[in-house]
Amino acid sequence: MLDKRNKKRLLIFILIPLLCVVPIVTDDLVLEIISALIIIIYVGFIIFLRDSIRTPELAKIEEDEVSPQIQDPYSNAGHDVDVNEDFKIISPNTKIEILREDELSNNVIPNRKNYFKPPDLKEKYENIANEKLPTEISNNEHFSFILTRMLNAIKDSFISHNALFFWYKSSDQKLILEQFAACGDKISQQRFQLEDDVLSKIAKNGEPELLTNISSAAEKDVIRYYVAPQSIKSFVGVPLYYDNKIYGVLALDSLSPDCFGLETVYTLGKFVRIISIIITLFEEKVIENQSQSRLNALLNIISAENKFETESDLFQAIENAVNVLLSWDIFTFVFYNFHEQKFYVAKVQNKTSSLKYVGENLLIDLNGTIVGKAIVTGMPVNIDDLSKVEIPRFSINENITIDGSFLALPLTYDNQNYGVLCFENLKKKKYSDADIDFLKRATKMFPFILYSTSNNSMLKSLVTTDLDTKFLNSKTFIKAIESELYKASKVEVPTALLLIQIDDFLEESSLFESDPFPKVLKSIASSIRDETNISNIVGRLSNRVFGVFFFNVSSKDVFLWAEKLRLAIARKPVAVISKQTTFTVSIGIANSTNKTEVEEVIYNAELALKKALEKGGNSVKNL
Repeated sequence: MLDKRNKKRLLIFILIPLLCVVPIVTDDLVLEIISALIIIIYVGFIIFLRDSIRTPELAKIEEDEVSPQIQDPYSNAGHDVDVNEDFKIISPNTKIEILREDELSNNVIPNRKNYFKPPDLKEKYENIANEKLPTEISNNEHFSFILTRMLNAIKDSFISHNALFFWYKSSDQKLILEQFAACGDKISQQRFQLEDDVLSKIAKNGEPELLTNISSAAEKDVIRYYVAPQSIKSFVGVPLYYDNKIYGVLALDSLSPDCFGLETVYTLGKFVRIISIIITLFEEKVIENQSQSRLNALLNIISAENKFETESDLFQAIENAVNVLLSWDIFTFVFYNFHEQKFYVAKVQNKTSSLKYVGENLLIDLNGTIVGKAIVTGMPVNIDDLSKVEIPRFSINENITIDGSFLALPLTYDNQNYGVLCFENLKKKKYSDADIDFLKRATKMFPFILYSTSNNSMLKSLVTTDLDTKFLNSKTFIKAIESELYKASKVEVPTALLLIQIDDFLEESSLFESDPFPKVLKSIASSIRDETNISNIVGRLSNRVFGVFFFNVSSKDVFLWAEKLRLAIARKPVAVISKQTTFTVSIGIANSTNKTEVEEVIYNAELALKKALEKGGNSVKNL
């Protein structure tokens, strides 16, 4: 079936064959000319020029007959479209866009273009713009985190294959790959010794390098940071200056030739400046944090709260202080024992638990050892490479196979050596003269603390009484019991040992506004003194434990005495600041009749005391 338009065309073209027959059937020249002219008129004016003279009604009809499949797809794009039977002509929009008064008054600019806006655009942007800096990582890792984000931005900005940042270590003539933003996983993370490649030239000369067409044969020699050739064609690299020295190299590469130009070099210079500013800010922050940590560590060791009741407390405080003073893998503290007049290993902290090292209580050989040399001369000893030194560290018979750096710093006061701080690091040439000078200044108070602690320990060994309670100290009390046990065995009289322990109580300053223990100790010691007589031996064995020895007293009478003491202490109020409260004790009794071994008697008394504590305290237990 033909539509109206095609029927009209068919009728028009049927006339043309009829006119073509006229010249055939006639020999008249005039008729032939007339038929030829008519053909021309039909073909030229009727067929080809009919659109120019069509009526508006005809044009509307033709527009209605246009199929939906060929409707103008650009009708909303602001173009004028001419539609013919078989094709369309798209012309630029000739309509002038004008802002009306209503648009101006409402301060609204009409949207002239339609573009796709995803529904989660704001959410995705906020996730990128508000990405939080991780808090559980170190300062160095913070810098790496920021550098990674910057390299990704640089890579995307220049549409490069990879963006990399290298540290330049001038002392070792090495390049160290810090971070990269790559399309693949073919990066070789390692240290690069300077050679003749393009990165080495940048580090040596401090001059940017630009390669626009790298041949496949030369890629392996020019680009050294890939595991295998990646068909890299373009490369650009610039040096990073910090404190007027070359500290690093920023590089880009691409798989396309002529990808970078001089403008890339200048733009990378701006990024390098930003990185150097970030390094400065991080360095200031690290130095400030490190200084504060060092100050806190030094103040902590001389704090009034640290009384160092035992040598172990002192050793632990020194270890905590040196943790932030210097970087080390193994720390060893050598201490001088005044009683034995010998140096020995008092503390060992090994961060490399898998590596074998010396143990504590090892005696130091003063001759033929590194630490012995530091002790004898009183001077620091710094070994940059232990593999080049055949002298042992502490003892001639030690068996240590670790290589690296070793630093021994003696602690001397008033021409007397009280110990040695020993630091060992698995890296060679780790400790500089500046580190030694700082450590000497920072630990200047350590020898005085050791001097004071040693003298205090020596004086305590000579004193027989406890300074707080005026009872016998632990050492003197045990010797006195030993003597009394021997006497009792000879005269065959009953004896007993009591251990009295102050029960646990809250000591928080928020509750009592101060430490209540001194007043509690004084009150309980007074109660014990009131209940004992000259025949009893009373001593203070530890911070909270007292001992009372009974000579020629039956077990029943000892138990009654212990119960009386327990009740007297529990019912006696103690004034702490503005509060009145009570405290309790637990008592363990051991029968020592016919026993001469003081260790056995003390052990039995401790078992009885333990059972009293297991009952919840404030009780007496007889063994």
